[in-house]
Amino acid sequence: MKALVLAGGKGTRLRPLTHTSAKQLVPVANKPVLYYGLEALRDAGVTEVGLIVGDTGAEFREALGDGSAFGLRITYIHQQAPLGLAHCVLIAREFLADEPFIMYLGDNFLVGGITGLVDAFRASDCDAQILLTKVAEPQFYGVAELGPEGEIIGLEEKPENPRSDLAIVGVYIFSPAIHRAVRAITPSARGELEITDAITWLIDHGSRVHSHLVSGYWKDTGRLQDMLECNRIVLEQVEPDVKGTVDRLSDITGRVVIEQGAVVENSVLRGPIVIGADSKIISSYVGPFTSIGANCEVENAEIEYSIVLDSSSVRGVSRIAHSLIGRNVEVSRATGMPNTHELMVGDHSRIQVRA
Repeated sequence: MKALVLAGGKGTRLRPLTHTSAKQLVPVANKPVLYYGLEALRDAGVTEVGLIVGDTGAEFREALGDGSAFGLRITYIHQQAPLGLAHCVLIAREFLADEPFIMYLGDNFLVGGITGLVDAFRASDCDAQILLTKVAEPQFYGVAELGPEGEIIGLEEKPENPRSDLAIVGVYIFSPAIHRAVRAITPSARGELEITDAITWLIDHGSRVHSHLVSGYWKDTGRLQDMLECNRIVLEQVEPDVKGTVDRLSDITGRVVIEQGAVVENSVLRGPIVIGADSKIISSYVGPFTSIGANCEVENAEIEYSIVLDSSSVRGVSRIAHSLIGRNVEVSRATGMPNTHELMVGDHSRIQVRA
């Protein structure tokens, strides 16, 4: 079974970070979100992946290459503009051929893998299998409405007034029948070819569509709070592993990973946390659910429940929490008088300052 992985969106909810980087490559516990999905596909027996990319295609090619590092063969498929999930199926027709396939949204995070779901589809005679999970804010997702017997009676894409709290998880499995559906539908009011419309077309034309309620953890990592929550979930599962250097003045407790070349001096580390390769933690406190990327410096600072990407520094600042700090960023305390905040901030940023 092939897979179609979607990585062409613009990631507007994670700006300004996604002005310069693809949202699917933002790391969770120092590993890009997309990597977790590719590993889940490989473990489910997939060997061929079609990757839908947009403006950040070059970044994906650099990060993934031909896919051999994941045990996969990746074919890159360029999408001129984000015209909907069903449009991705349309432009991938040649790659997908007449075989069943998994469609996996590259910014989705699903604990437990998908092997059981793929096996269930193979054992069934349905044309589509969708995954559902209960969410607190269904208006941000595709939403399914079920009948009294659990059958799907309606699907909507990001409705203003959701008819249920069942969100469609970004992992689908289709038979070749979906190709007829994506050719038959027309763009929605959003100007996109919606996969929910294509699945509705299948139902209306007598195809069998199964749904499964996801019992494990799932997140669409399109927002800051979702990225931080995924980071927390992954870090809770790490095993302590200290490959870097820790001096005698430092105090380490809990699940702490310190990668090769990292240095910890006169600091307090409270796990679960990950410190990336060649980073330096000097006279600082790093609290739970924090991942520090490679080649970072944290000095005379306090940080917890945060993600810091590669080659960034945090100096003389307390306390940072619930934050996502991009690559090559400098965060420092101003000196001298008057006591002012000096900022250079990109579009769509959010800053909270407490005196």
